[in-house]
This record gives sequence, structure tokens and C-alpha cells, in this order.
Amino acid sequence: MTTEINKIDAAGDVLAERQGNAGLITLNRPKALNALSLPMVRELLAILRAWQDDPEVRLVAIRGTNKLGRPGTPDSLFGGFCAGGDIRFFHQAALAGDPALDDFFTDEYQLNHLIQTYSKPFIAFMDGVVMGGGMGLSQGARVRIVTERTKMAMPETNIGLFPDVGGGYFLSRCPGHVGEYLALTGEVIGADEAIGYGLADVKLDAGDLPALWAELGTTPWASAAEADQWIASKFIADSARPACETGHIDAFFSLLRVKHIVDALEKARDDRWASRMAGVLRKRSPLMLHVTLEQIRRARSMTLADDLRMERDMVHQCFHLRPGAQSETVEGIRALAVDKDYQPQWKPARIEDVKPGMADAFFISPWAAEAHPLRSL
Repeated sequence: MTTEINKIDAAGDVLAERQGNAGLITLNRPKALNALSLPMVRELLAILRAWQDDPEVRLVAIRGTNKLGRPGTPDSLFGGFCAGGDIRFFHQAALAGDPALDDFFTDEYQLNHLIQTYSKPFIAFMDGVVMGGGMGLSQGARVRIVTERTKMAMPETNIGLFPDVGGGYFLSRCPGHVGEYLALTGEVIGADEAIGYGLADVKLDAGDLPALWAELGTTPWASAAEADQWIASKFIADSARPACETGHIDAFFSLLRVKHIVDALEKARDDRWASRMAGVLRKRSPLMLHVTLEQIRRARSMTLADDLRMERDMVHQCFHLRPGAQSETVEGIRALAVDKDYQPQWKPARIEDVKPGMADAFFISPWAAEAHPLRSL
């Protein structure tokens, strides 16, 4: 089930090793920025379930390899956490009617829930790109470590999707209306903003990560509780979250509808940030902006499990409500990653053309409660 490794050029997209009382996972698909495939998701599920039941594993950590590092050296082991799901696979599977597409999201959301509810301390080394599915792998961690190289985002609206992998849950719990802002725009943030917004816990120098990783494998813990105490003394005590001023964001992203938000941003002509955000939103799928805003606001009062079930319904509708190439998501991936013409043909084409109620169909579950693929969460 797990692969013992001593060097980074070992075979496999997911590498797992036991060092002392630590279970250490390395995402090893650097040429794809460690984007998650269905086999990777399933392997991660198997590894984490096995380690949860293994009394000798008292702490788990995860990192991603870096395609720019020199193989076999510490700088290749960090610097690229995970860019998300394999969107080219989404595109191909949707056009082919491949049931593996549904399997991917069911299994990925189960993995997200497992990490969020893991019974042992879990540390995420969020160095480099941390986007989409990478956020799903890390937001449930006991300690979320960021560095000066961290580039964090939930950029799904850029491909006609919505911030899934529990994004409704963790974004809606950011201060103020930061959740709406990050969800709608897909804006990339760095380490300091991530900590201020409650999406990370501690910032370390990237150069310190190899030594910390090694320390995890050499520190003896008698129990998971003792490992948790070690974490608290090493990280949490010194990581007071800075005050986060969200008033400027809230002034726009607290507004009731997408059209109200965009209108207000466009009217603030002397505000360069507002003008840029208005331009960003005008490029996104108008329909999926409405779906995303509704998602974040519904999720604010949901449990994690209910949010993931809602998102499983939503992602099904993203690919099946309009099948094949008619899907906003398939079209968004085509424009961004397949044809790379960066000219998605959104339907409707303008925010003003989205009629009331058009987003509602995305929140209708295609399954009865007892048949839902995430009913066991």
C-alpha cells in the first residue's frame, strides 16, 4: 500500500514512507504541478485510512515536489504543493461520458472529509502553488505551513466551475466577506494574507522546510496526543493571527447579488483594486459566478459533511445539466487548458443576462438522500 522511499526520483505519483512515528506523504507529479488524478486520490485515501488505524503512526505530514529542483536534493522536495485536480482529465472524461469523472469527485470529497476529520495530527507543507484540490488536501490540517513562495487560490470560476473540495465550508468561514471575494475572483494570495484570512497557521522560510521534515521523522512520540502537544508548543503558541481588516472587501462583496457587486466595483473608478476586480469578474462565467455566490452563502450555515454533499450535487450538475461541450465547465477548460485560446464562450455571455433562478438547478440533488454518494459522511 505504501512505498518506502529514500530519494525523490522513486516511481509513483504518491510516495509514502514511515520515518519513526511519522507517516510522510510526498506528491510526486511535479511536471503537472502535482495535479491530482483519480489513482492519486485513491492512493491517498488508502494510505491515510491505513495510517489512521496504525497505532505506530502518531503524526502525518504531506508535501509536494518541485519540478525546478535538482533531483535527489532537498530543494526538489518542496516548492510545488498541488495545483488542483487534473482538469484535462475532466475535459476528456466529460466529452467521452466516462463514469470515472463521477468517481473522481466522489472519492476526492471523501478524501477532503477524511483529512478535515482525521484522528491524528496532520501537517500540510503548503509551499509553492496551493490551489483548488491542493486546498482540499491542506485546509483540514492541524498545522498549515506557508512560505514566501506560497501562491494560494481557489481559481475554479476561471474554468466555469465553483470552489469545490469543501471550498464552500472553509471560504465561508474566512473573516467578513473574504470568502465571497476569493471564491468569485479566484484571486491569488500569499502567505501573510492566507494567515490573516484564516487559511494558514504559520509562515516559515522555505529553506527551513527540509530540516523540519527530517525532524518529524526523528522525534519520538508516545501517542498522537503527545504529537499534538509537540505541535502546539512548536507552532501554535507563537502563531497569533494578525488582525485582518476586511472593510474594503466587505464594502463590495457583501452586496446581495453578483450584479450589485460588479456595478459597485465599476463605479469606484478611482479605486485601482476595485477596477481590476471588476475586470476579473467580467471574464468569469456569469452563470457560475451566481452559482458560486449562492454556494458560499448557503455553506456558511452548513456542516462540513452537508457542504460536501451539496458540492457533490453541484459538480454533477456542472457536467450533466448541460452535457458534453455545452457545459460551462467543459468550455472553460477547453479555453484555458486545451485549445488555450483564452476566449471562453460563456452562456449567458454577460452578467446582466443571467436571469433570476438560473443558478437554482445546480443545487438540486440528482440522488435521494439514502442513495447519495456521500451519504456516509
